[in-house]
Amino acid sequence: MILTVILVGLCSARAFAGFGDMYHCDLGIQGGCGYYTGDATPHIFMNVREAYGAFFRYRFTQRWALSLQGNAQRITGYNPDGNGYPASVNGKWINQLVNIDVSAEFNFFRFDDSRYDSRVKPFSPYIGIGFGATAHSHFSKVSGYMPFIIGFKWKFAPRCNLQLAWQHNVYFNDNLENVAEYNNSYGLNGSNIMNNDVAGQLLLGISVAFAMDKHRCLRCDEK
Repeated sequence: MILTVILVGLCSARAFAGFGDMYHCDLGIQGGCGYYTGDATPHIFMNVREAYGAFFRYRFTQRWALSLQGNAQRITGYNPDGNGYPASVNGKWINQLVNIDVSAEFNFFRFDDSRYDSRVKPFSPYIGIGFGATAHSHFSKVSGYMPFIIGFKWKFAPRCNLQLAWQHNVYFNDNLENVAEYNNSYGLNGSNIMNNDVAGQLLLGISVAFAMDKHRCLRCDEK
């Protein structure tokens, strides 16, 4: 239902806003740090590990875009004490995550490079929401999640962009750790989403734009 509303909104924005002269596609790489919160780590940005990946963005208008990204990150926490609680004396576990997600993005400003329109800015904060899936536990399990994104974009050259994004992934289950005592240890899956695992990343990315609109000759159209 949410995905349908997002797609309808993007198509409507494209139909009513028009295109103008702008690049519609971005291809880039990103890197930074990732975190996990769950049964073994109660707070975000604890046991932070590296995260990195690549992304592709299609811009419908200067405000609306659809992005596809793939990221890899490792999560870690303390091993359980035998009763489902983390114990620092028992050492740590590590699990590799490979994430793929699609998100709809909304720019708060009309984001582009323009010398003639003061409403268009070379920078903009933005938000995003979508759906994704993670392969983990030596690729033996796949878990779905909903990403929530807050970020900032800066077009420092006509075809080059920088972005800083914080992505918070809320999972639909409780098994990211690949540790039996942590995987739904209280039997709450399906009844309380707050019991599910959460992972996310703080990433700095750089991208190159391509696929520019064809220039139109209005005088030629009038003839």
